[in-house]
Amino acid sequence: MSDNAHQTDVIIVGAGPVGLFAVFELGLLGLKTHLVDILDRIGGQCAELYPEKPIYDIPGIPVCTGQELTDKLMEQIAPFDPQFHLSEMAEELTRLDNGHWRLKTDAGTVLEAPVLVIAAGGGSFVPKKPHLEGLDDYEGESVFYAVRQMERFRDKSVLVAGGGDSALDWFIALQPIARKIALVHHRDGFRAAPHSVEAMRAIVAEGKGELHIAQMKGLEGTAPHLTGVRLEGKETGAFVHECDMLLPFYGLTMKLGPVAEFGINLEQNLIPVDTAKFESNVPGIFAIGDINTYPGKLKLILSGFHEAALMSQAAFKIARPGERLRFQYTTSSSELQKKLGVR
Repeated sequence: MSDNAHQTDVIIVGAGPVGLFAVFELGLLGLKTHLVDILDRIGGQCAELYPEKPIYDIPGIPVCTGQELTDKLMEQIAPFDPQFHLSEMAEELTRLDNGHWRLKTDAGTVLEAPVLVIAAGGGSFVPKKPHLEGLDDYEGESVFYAVRQMERFRDKSVLVAGGGDSALDWFIALQPIARKIALVHHRDGFRAAPHSVEAMRAIVAEGKGELHIAQMKGLEGTAPHLTGVRLEGKETGAFVHECDMLLPFYGLTMKLGPVAEFGINLEQNLIPVDTAKFESNVPGIFAIGDINTYPGKLKLILSGFHEAALMSQAAFKIARPGERLRFQYTTSSSELQKKLGVR
């Protein structure tokens, strides 16, 4: 046991719908959970890629959006008090002498548990980067693809790039604390929610922020310290926008990421599992949702929910060796209803 590590029963990598429902199933069995997700919000693909897109195949819910499903799942798992570590990538996994897993994230968070569940969808979301020469040399000091601590941007001159929700949301959120803030997008049309576009335009109209309709062409300054970004617009021509922070938000792409280095058997970047427990070839590491593969696999949210239920039964036996597992129904078990806070 490490002194600075969070101790829990189950670590879940991935806070999408399947990871969230795993919290529920594990919680019914009395198991505590910590979840790690590289995204800065809960909900995985549902919340990040299609929060407004309708979903029609959730049992008992004729239609809901990705965000509504996420919100309902959060309501359902609230009694179990799951702990979230967002904007963090599961980076390093080691097995301890006691058989437990020690997971370290790229933010330095350390988690220890007897069970690890990978519910990472198609893999980790990684940011799409603009094609700018030498960009990597500025990352971590002047260029960021997520905002983990707003205070880092206080009194800075920040240039936000992109036209989606993330770009406009952070332009709006950072405006009060940034010394100077600007948004650059290649066209005067935005994919973000209408109220965000309206708020952004209001900030610009009030002179509290700048909007550049232009393409980014290059970086200025001696890496890793940025002093400006070269922009070029049809009407403005080429010019340098002075800034010391660049936040490009060009969407996300999925890669398996460090999970591929965890020592688990992979089959075309998916984790083969048995269909009784949804355990990988490594005892104590389970895979549920779109990240796993087995004969007849259907990449549906409802399939992931089923996998979470069976996984939880097997995880209990690892996390609570020697304890008897009693199968109970929420409709009739006063014990389960007490856990759920049913009155």
